[in-house]
Amino acid sequence: MGPARLRPLLDLWPAEEAWARAVRGDVPAVGDHLRDVWRSAAARLAPDHLLAAHRERGVEVLCASDDAFPVALRDDPEPPAVLFVRGDLGVLGEVGARRRVAIVGTRRCTWSGRTVARSLGSDLAAAGVSVVSGLALGIDGEAHTGALEVDGRGGAPPIGVVGTGLDVVYPTRHAALWDRVATAGALVSEYPLGTTAERWRFPARNRIIAALAEVVVVVESAARGGSMHTVDAALERDRPVLAVPGSVRSPASAGTNGLLAAGCPPCRDVDDVLVALGLTAGSAAGRGARGEFGGGVAEVDARAPHPPLPDDADAVAVLDALGWEPATLDELAERLGVPLGPLAVHLTRLANAGWVIQRAGWWERTR
Repeated sequence: MGPARLRPLLDLWPAEEAWARAVRGDVPAVGDHLRDVWRSAAARLAPDHLLAAHRERGVEVLCASDDAFPVALRDDPEPPAVLFVRGDLGVLGEVGARRRVAIVGTRRCTWSGRTVARSLGSDLAAAGVSVVSGLALGIDGEAHTGALEVDGRGGAPPIGVVGTGLDVVYPTRHAALWDRVATAGALVSEYPLGTTAERWRFPARNRIIAALAEVVVVVESAARGGSMHTVDAALERDRPVLAVPGSVRSPASAGTNGLLAAGCPPCRDVDDVLVALGLTAGSAAGRGARGEFGGGVAEVDARAPHPPLPDDADAVAVLDALGWEPATLDELAERLGVPLGPLAVHLTRLANAGWVIQRAGWWERTR
C-alpha cells in the first residue's frame, strides 16, 4: 500500500480502525482482489512488533498527530501519512526556527556542478542553514558532503530524505554518507524498514524535499527528470526556486538554464540564497575572495600550481577544443575532426597531468 492509497484511509478513520478494517477486509471503494491482498498481508503482521523493531534500529515512527511531526509536512497538500526518522527529531522543527534550503540536481553532473554543490552546501551549513537533499549520486550527495564539512564547527545539521526504508541504502555507495547525515542531523523516509528502491518512490520522495525546504536551489539538471519533479513540487507549494546558470552547450545545464529563461532567479553564489531566505548577504563563511562558490575552477587555479603544459601540439589542441565546457569524447572528436583512439590517448595524458578530468561520461578542463 503506497502513500496515495494509505492517505485516504487515514482521512476516513483513525489509524487503529483503518488497520482493523484492513484485517477484516472491510475497506470500501477498492476491488476484491486488492482487498484480499491487504487482508492476507495484514494477517502476517503485528504492528506492535513492527514498531518495536523500528525503535530497536534507532528509527522513530511519527504520525501527523504527534507533536514531533514536522509542521511543514502536516500542513502540506500531500502529507506523508507516516514518517520514519533516524537521527535528531529537533532538526525537523518548525520552519523559521531552523532555516532550511534544498539543493538538488542531476546524478550525471559535471565536475563544475559537483564543486558548486559541495561549496554551496558547506557555505549554507556554515551560515546556520540546514541543507535538505535526497542523498542521490551527483549533486545531492555533493551538497550533503559539503554540509558535513563544517560538522563540529557550528554547522547546521543536514536533512536527508530518501525513497526507501532507512535500512535499505540506495545508492549503496552512499552508506557512509547516510550514517554521517543521520549522526549530524536526520534521515527521513515515509517508508518502513525493508522497503526497497522502486522508480515511483523517488518522485514521491521529492515532494517531501520541497515541503521541508524554504527555498529550492537547482545546481544542474537535464530538461526533464527528478530535479524538475522537485521544482514542480516546490512551485506548487509557493517555494522560491533558484537555478545555477550553466553553459548553454552543456546538457547538464539544460534544465537550469530553462528555469532561468522561465523567470527563476539565478543562484550565482550563496549570498543569492541567503537573500531569498531574507537573511543578510555576506554572512556565510568559506567563499573565495571574489564571493564565488568555493571549490570552483577559479579557486583551484589560485591555490594549486599549474602543471607544465604538454609539449605535444596535438594535446594542446585538445585542451583548446575542450575549452571550459564539458564535452563527451564523441563531441570532442567531431570538433577536432580526429579519430577516437588518438584523442582518447591525449585525454588520458592530460588527465594524468592534472589538466582534465572525466566524470559521468563528460570530459572537463580543470585548470
